[in-house]
Amino acid sequence: MRHGDKNNNLSRTASHRKALLSNLTCQLFMHKKIVTTLAKAKALRPYAEPLISKAKENTTHQRRIVFSYLQDKEAIKELFDVISPKIASRPGGYTRIIKLGKRVGDNAEIAMIELVDYNEIYGKGIEVKEETTVKKTRRAGGSRKKATAGSVAGKEAADSTENNAVPEEKQKEIAEEKVEAADANELKPAVEEETDNIVKPESGPIGIETPEEDATK
Repeated sequence: MRHGDKNNNLSRTASHRKALLSNLTCQLFMHKKIVTTLAKAKALRPYAEPLISKAKENTTHQRRIVFSYLQDKEAIKELFDVISPKIASRPGGYTRIIKLGKRVGDNAEIAMIELVDYNEIYGKGIEVKEETTVKKTRRAGGSRKKATAGSVAGKEAADSTENNAVPEEKQKEIAEEKVEAADANELKPAVEEETDNIVKPESGPIGIETPEEDATK
């Protein structure tokens, strides 16, 4: 009778079950994720996570304890040298189980168990969604403010350029008028001198003959 036995025996003896979980744990540490049945994944999680917690303290004693469970030097080296520094700040929950449906042959439920810190795609997706939502709200208000500020600045710049351009045109017109006035003043004395040099013929009133004209006649 199995009253009070909450552990899944996986239809195996104790030695067979320990060997199975040890091999699955080694593969999980080496590949960072494995696909197996849902029952094995659920049994693997409480077996592997305490070993990851022990790896946070990188000492010879902890390495020997983990080696007694795994019996694989490469997996232990990967756990203590690569995985442990990455999960150092995580207090627990090192693995994640994702259901993948049912197997075609025997209709068994399949699941993927993976190390949480090594799923870069899943983490990036969450970060990208959060960034896009925040950026949308910020861009909506910021773009309007920037657009209004830009339009106001553009109008002020245009007005200032127009105000600056008008005096320049007036100054040019005034300068041209001064030049024309100076030229006109220089030409007036010359014209007067020319008119003075011209000899006007002396003649009497029209229709009145002089005594000299009478003598000649």
